[in-house]
Amino acid sequence: MFTPGSQLDTTTCWSDGSHRTRSAPCRTDQFGKKKKDPIILHIRSPVAMSQAKIQAKLNDVTGGKFKRTMSMADRAGQLLSNLDQLEIRVEALRETASAIEQERECILEMIQSLQNSQEMHNISAGEKEELTLTADRLMGRTLSVEINVGTIRNSQQEEALRKATSIIDEIVKKLLVDMAESRQQLLALHSACVTEAPAVPIDQKFQSIVISCALEDQKKIKRRLEMLLRNVGNAEKNIKIMDHQKLEEPKANGSQ
Repeated sequence: MFTPGSQLDTTTCWSDGSHRTRSAPCRTDQFGKKKKDPIILHIRSPVAMSQAKIQAKLNDVTGGKFKRTMSMADRAGQLLSNLDQLEIRVEALRETASAIEQERECILEMIQSLQNSQEMHNISAGEKEELTLTADRLMGRTLSVEINVGTIRNSQQEEALRKATSIIDEIVKKLLVDMAESRQQLLALHSACVTEAPAVPIDQKFQSIVISCALEDQKKIKRRLEMLLRNVGNAEKNIKIMDHQKLEEPKANGSQ
């Protein structure tokens, strides 16, 4: 018979030697004597013990993750994967630097074109002085940005680059002497650097030299020729404008 409110401490014995105490209710028999509940022994099975040990090891590892020892092949594969990712970033870095280098060249060309434009001669002296100072300041700040994307070349590529540069330099020297003829020569050189059908004859000798250059040098040679042709075109346009103005001045004076 169970008497409410009366309890008896019961000890549970574990297989690892530890004991835990719990309170158990007391019972009374028909004569009013207290009768203890039987002590319950919880014995853990070997399987449960093994699982507990495994779980304890897992808990010791950081983050509760089980880590296996990597083999040499796994390490080599991981290192190779890292290098592949770095190679992609290196190429992206070079492309970005090359794009910035081209932007620098473009800005310098635009500033020079503005300085030499006919519009600069059609404004007042005070305005021209102010614009010239601003253009000089922008030129100086642009030149302060130094970018150098090196190109790895073998001896044959270095010699080809030297020859190509020398040919272009010789034509540039003749620009002030005969601009029209120099422009035709630059067009022939530029035609040797493009894949589409050119509008002017190709300089075969120059083309064979450019093909022997490194790929990055080929792109730079083409960009230089394009810049020179733009400058020549702008110069010819300014010359025509100035010459046209000189031809109109006598007419204007005669009409007065």
